[in-house]
Amino acid sequence: MGAHSIKTSSAGRRVAAAGLLAAGAAVAGSGTAAAAPVTVDVPVEFQLPGVPAQVTVDLPEGIALPAGLEQAAAPVQEFAAPAPEVSTGQKILDAATTRVGSPYVWGATGPDSFDCSGLTSWAYQQAGISIPRTSQAQIGGGTQVSKADLQPGDIVAFYSGASHVGIYAGNGQVVHAPYSGTSVSYAPVDSMPFYGATRYY
Repeated sequence: MGAHSIKTSSAGRRVAAAGLLAAGAAVAGSGTAAAAPVTVDVPVEFQLPGVPAQVTVDLPEGIALPAGLEQAAAPVQEFAAPAPEVSTGQKILDAATTRVGSPYVWGATGPDSFDCSGLTSWAYQQAGISIPRTSQAQIGGGTQVSKADLQPGDIVAFYSGASHVGIYAGNGQVVHAPYSGTSVSYAPVDSMPFYGATRYY
């Protein structure tokens, strides 16, 4: 029913639409200086399956759109940047750094005061990892790490018998709870005799 007239009309529209797209390409290629993308609506009479409703061309400065074409507002697409993935070691370090300034109290495990192994066990707990409570037990577990391979979040032990521990903070620094009368702070790894290091993640 009317198949021939539709076919003829469609063919004519395809030719016209092809001409429109070619004209857009010609406009885009007519100059390269100060070209800016312009999106135009394809007239309804040219809209067919396979022909986009809008066409974007690079329109050089000073070139007007062909008569009958209206510029469409280009849709603004906003994409939220994906949150950077935080490593487990960084989570441990981040937890420990939130306690900088908290007082040293022997036997304390936080969240307001700490001894050295109390700080390390608390920080690991914030990352969902349970580790032994004492400094000697902490350095005796996990995967042993050389001083040259330290990563943020590793437990570093100092002095003979691993009597003191802290969390490696990168750049040759450790976060630790030093001793009575002090507070959680940063210190150079080399400021204390290095005993060993371990990693539980």
